[in-house]
Amino acid sequence: MLPPDDFDPPVGLAQDLEPGLRRIVADNPSPMTYRGTNTYLLGSRGLAVIDPGPASSTHLDAILAAVGSDQHISHIIVTHTHLDHSPLARDLSQASGAPILAFGDAAAGRSFVMTQLAKGAQIGGGEGIDEDFRADQIVQDGDHIKGDSWSLEVIHTPGHIGNHISLGWQDACFTADHVMGWASSLVSPPDGDLTDFMASCARLQERDWRTFYPGHGGAIDDPKDRLAWLVAHRQSREADILSALTSGPATAHALAAQIYTQTPPTLLGAATRNVLAHLVDLTGKNQVTPVDTLSVDAEFRLI
Repeated sequence: MLPPDDFDPPVGLAQDLEPGLRRIVADNPSPMTYRGTNTYLLGSRGLAVIDPGPASSTHLDAILAAVGSDQHISHIIVTHTHLDHSPLARDLSQASGAPILAFGDAAAGRSFVMTQLAKGAQIGGGEGIDEDFRADQIVQDGDHIKGDSWSLEVIHTPGHIGNHISLGWQDACFTADHVMGWASSLVSPPDGDLTDFMASCARLQERDWRTFYPGHGGAIDDPKDRLAWLVAHRQSREADILSALTSGPATAHALAAQIYTQTPPTLLGAATRNVLAHLVDLTGKNQVTPVDTLSVDAEFRLI
């Protein structure tokens, strides 16, 4: 059960979150982006802009307006290449002169299994991917990005997409779309990888974080509990899928309709992709197998 959420900030206005950190919510609300994409401004003079957001001249103006006369943008950091997070990076770079930093292009960080699926299986996917994205500087897991009053640790957290990074800031972490408070993250093969997703959750659980700043929704002040919920939620979905398959082979779509009974029809497609991610993960664990060729419409059965 998700906790109640009253997150409803003014759109396009920079709000103080704590000393040295502000947030601007982009005007791109939707069932998949909640109130809109969170763009973070970190620093006091030389600012890091984390996730500039979707292609939007209005949001570009909002970011530039938040830069004070004694400030400048020194870094533009993209956590991952979905269309609600990365496209504005190039326009912001041209306007500010700041370089764009990211883990890589749309295919960077993809696991071997998902790379093979993308090449050979008719598995679909590719929802909302910024295929044109290019970084000026590639960052790797464990790197430290340093500004004049801040430092960020790059933590590669694939799962939602292979090139997804989280950013450790002292005892806080910018978790982008890996951990959010308003919903669980979409994992849609071949860009999304549930095996990687669970491993990334385990990695974040190794640290004692004070707060998470997600890509959508409000700050998460109980990171340990939220991660535990997220892991348990995925484990529960896996159990539901295995239980449903005891009645015989089924497609991801059929399983989603059976399991996600409280999900609005508009989100059943996303639920189906999440179920497919579980089925691919369970295939790797030798617990299920496609009846025929692996595809988005394939039936799966228990082994």
